[in-house]
Amino acid sequence: MKIAVLGLGYVGFTAACCMARDGHEVIGIDVNERKVREIQSGTAPITEPDVGAMLQTALARGLILADTEIGGHLQGCDMAVVCVGTPSATDGSHNMGFIADVTRQIASALRPGRHAPRARPLTVVYRSTFRPGTVQELVLPIFEAMLGPEHVRLAEVVYNPEFLREGSAVADYFAPPKIVIGTADGRPNAAMTALNTGIEAPTFTVHWREAELTKFVDNSWHAVKVTFANEIGRVCLALGISASQMHEIFVADTKLNISPYYTRPGGAFGGSCLPKDVRALQQIAADTGANLHLVDSLLRSNEAHKHRLFEYATEGLAPGARILMAGLAFKAGTDDLRESPNVDLARKLLAAGFHLEIFDPVVDATKLVGANLGYAYSQLPVLERLLVDQARAEAGPYARVIATNATIKALRLPDAAEVRSIGTLP
Repeated sequence: MKIAVLGLGYVGFTAACCMARDGHEVIGIDVNERKVREIQSGTAPITEPDVGAMLQTALARGLILADTEIGGHLQGCDMAVVCVGTPSATDGSHNMGFIADVTRQIASALRPGRHAPRARPLTVVYRSTFRPGTVQELVLPIFEAMLGPEHVRLAEVVYNPEFLREGSAVADYFAPPKIVIGTADGRPNAAMTALNTGIEAPTFTVHWREAELTKFVDNSWHAVKVTFANEIGRVCLALGISASQMHEIFVADTKLNISPYYTRPGGAFGGSCLPKDVRALQQIAADTGANLHLVDSLLRSNEAHKHRLFEYATEGLAPGARILMAGLAFKAGTDDLRESPNVDLARKLLAAGFHLEIFDPVVDATKLVGANLGYAYSQLPVLERLLVDQARAEAGPYARVIATNATIKALRLPDAAEVRSIGTLP
């Protein structure tokens, strides 16, 4: 197929590379000129395993190109996949500005008379996370207002939430935990069936609203598991009980305790999905009159956990002490700093007067782009000064090394170095 991918962030760019690897012809659209230039030159705009090599292969095969405007690129396309951001608005809901804008651009490109008549509707697939009812209450009204009754013939709207984890996004694309496809009538869409050919996973074809709610349910559940484990971890720290032993006992029960994932006491939850989707679910509950007391407590508990981890990490140290923090990104192996709890920790350490240096081999301050760049420098304006290379990190000496994630494994520290892990509590 010929596929347009609108929004080339972590989800969109990874999906574009995976689609091209499957042999589809992909045109990526993003307003960020730097991203587009990098992609056209064969440089991945994000750090994610395998995507760089996949991009270069796709370029060599003529299967991928990028542009900053839709223009006439939808002509001849079978599918347009929308992967633009839905960041948190001031009230906790998703900011739908990017969704509305890209929908208007798609509708404008599909207006009759601009190009040759379409033989079949363009399948417009939304992968961005947004509240249930968005397709019917925002997307379709835009199409109808701009295209009139013809919108049904010109565009078939599908909601298809993504389940890509940063650090393993390519593997997750080809082997997802499930496939959820939301359509107007809850019946399969031919283009989506073709796109997912060869991917084995439980598949659910439902109506739009059920598909739209999927990510809220999943991400809020992941947030619940992390918060529950960390609250138990704080109790263990207070009582001098081994959190590691409690975790070992808990996950041994695979019949009732579900699984070991997201249950080990350690770092606060963060990143580009869990915090914003929990906020959005809270806003939905307030808007509809539903009372979700556990969900309402998640972010408060997570902030309390961040502060407790700061206290634990700096216990016994006086302001001015030299500290190395190993790992700044939300997850080791990626350069995503958006809502990383490690960024919050760095800010607390600086505010408390500690001399901080940060080692994260994947984070390069000069290569950050888009929302990642904006968040990083709004939270840590001195980021470039704080980052040190491996030689400097291993030279020390430091009063303490704070291990936030698996980044610590890359360092060869002296045996006497005091390392305190907050990625997993002892």
